[in-house]
Amino acid sequence: MNRAKTCWLTLSILALALNACGGSAAASPSTLTIPPPPTTVPSPTEPPAPSFTSTPLPTATPTPHPLEISAMRAREYPGSDVVIEAVLDPGVNYSRYYVSYLSEGLKIYALMTVPNGQRPPTGWPVVIFNHGYIPPSVYRTTERYVAYVDLIARSDYIVFRSDYRGHDRSEGMAGGAYSRPDYTVDVLNAVASMKRYPDADPNRIGMWGHSMGGYITLRSMVIDKDIKAGVIWAGVVASYPDLLYNWRRGPGASPDSTPRPGSWRTTFIEQYGSPEENPEFWNSISANSYLNEISGPIQLHHGTADTDVPLAFSETLFYQMLAAEQYVELYKHEGDNHNISNYFSTAMQRTIEFFDRFVKGH
Repeated sequence: MNRAKTCWLTLSILALALNACGGSAAASPSTLTIPPPPTTVPSPTEPPAPSFTSTPLPTATPTPHPLEISAMRAREYPGSDVVIEAVLDPGVNYSRYYVSYLSEGLKIYALMTVPNGQRPPTGWPVVIFNHGYIPPSVYRTTERYVAYVDLIARSDYIVFRSDYRGHDRSEGMAGGAYSRPDYTVDVLNAVASMKRYPDADPNRIGMWGHSMGGYITLRSMVIDKDIKAGVIWAGVVASYPDLLYNWRRGPGASPDSTPRPGSWRTTFIEQYGSPEENPEFWNSISANSYLNEISGPIQLHHGTADTDVPLAFSETLFYQMLAAEQYVELYKHEGDNHNISNYFSTAMQRTIEFFDRFVKGH
């Protein structure tokens, strides 16, 4: 395939939705051949203002599950003051700190960067950085995602990367992201903590997420209206029915259509019935059911050779965002893996440009 040929989708409707076609030819995402999306597409320069009150929501079960979006919206996320636990080696033009904050009474640790130089009058813009799944027993605050954090931090953003509960020294139990709201709660408390941080601009907060962190990012953006924009790499951004039946792992693998005994999938089906039997429940816990109320625009990146999270998850979310008349960009990176290693520089450049447009320039 000629990678210098097109920006990505050869459907004329997408010319209205994307404005990033001038990227490097070597990183041009590939053509997607699936049915055309809805014809109503938002302006690429003025994403529509979200509304959190006017749209009917999926019907909740009589006893709300803690994962239900309505239940998570009803909770409080006060955060806390950010405590600097240690000063780390600085970056090129920013300082690095090992910090802590509170989430549901738990002490959660995080990595924080703060730009050097003159603080803007309203404070520095912020990117909440949501890492993907790393076994909690081997996770370390200062390891992994070093280059990702560095490039965003160099661009004059405060970067705040929560460890989540049960990771490294963070208190609490690491119970997983998909069956419990815990990690999303920790991130929403991180957002609140950043609003209280003296050098941060509480009105310019964006969010970045990879893999499991993409799931957390999407959920956070339909819960907290103050997150101005999100960038998701190889995200677990499918609805719960798709997570249940259509999560293919590995080349040529079949979907996980038969939940394993003892898994959250089996437990949920036993308690609430299948998506066919109880669609209200499964819709109520899926962030995808609430995209018409998402807090801001989203940029998606996915490698076509990703064997961990299906490319179809990002493709489907793209069309769902368009159907909800929300601004969205999707970049498919030909032959690339779950970490988008081959096109990392171009994907990071587009990430930073997106944040500059929708967060820093908000």
